[in-house]
Amino acid sequence: MPVQYVMYKGIKFPPAYNSEHSLNFAHNEFLVQDDDIFNVTYPKSGTVWMTEILSLIRSHGHPGWSRTILNSDRVPWFSTQLGLESALSYPSPRLLTCHLPRHIFPKSFSYSRAKVIYTLRDPRDVVVSYYYFSKMCNSYEDPTSFEQFLRDFLNGELPHGSWFEHVQGWMEMKGRENFFFITYEELKQDLQGSVQRLCQFLGQDLDEDDISSVVQNASFTSMRENPMCNSILLPSDIMDQTKGQFLRKGICGDWKNHFTVAQSETFDRIYQDRMQNLNMAFPWDRR
Repeated sequence: MPVQYVMYKGIKFPPAYNSEHSLNFAHNEFLVQDDDIFNVTYPKSGTVWMTEILSLIRSHGHPGWSRTILNSDRVPWFSTQLGLESALSYPSPRLLTCHLPRHIFPKSFSYSRAKVIYTLRDPRDVVVSYYYFSKMCNSYEDPTSFEQFLRDFLNGELPHGSWFEHVQGWMEMKGRENFFFITYEELKQDLQGSVQRLCQFLGQDLDEDDISSVVQNASFTSMRENPMCNSILLPSDIMDQTKGQFLRKGICGDWKNHFTVAQSETFDRIYQDRMQNLNMAFPWDRR
């Protein structure tokens, strides 16, 4: 049975979580507070990982909060129907998350001192992870083939819109004091250093033991074993666990096991064309 996506400003959103009203409210009416911290990503770019990192930084490395409260309650998806209710009743300072592109992010953000942490990932790994996720999650069309899914990704026709436009829109904020960006690859290469940089950006004073605890409890192994973030508690009509694992591999470069030579060449050509005006080098650009 085909999925009837919610459309907002020309972008498709999965129907189980979103409504035109919730997206419109988030865009036009949601009141951003100066001490809000936003975890923003394109799908499959490290959202859950950053949620755990921010939760653990908030609790100075103590894992109790992360192990007893669902991640969607700790860091609500404020543009979704349920997440919006949680966000509006969330005590300050709020940790909030979304996949919204910059142009439909809350308008009130522009007049606030709220902080955004933007995590991005090698888009080739994004499309592979997104492909497997779409097979599991019943709010997404089950992909007919990886080839078609890749084509839709490159054309910006997947839910949540174009990866290229998402990254370009958010990276326009580079250099602003309330904007911090980091890559999935940097988190993998040096999680401790990344946590230290995040603490500095957030004004959080954690000692070495606290930071070590954040790193330990935000490891892929710890997250995979934590039912508060591994999606195992989601009902089967939302997430079909028989079709795979939500936290699948957590590695960099898995795209090499999926792309054909022709697909890789096509991707590289389109990537170079779409990203040439950004004047930035990402870790995956050197591979």
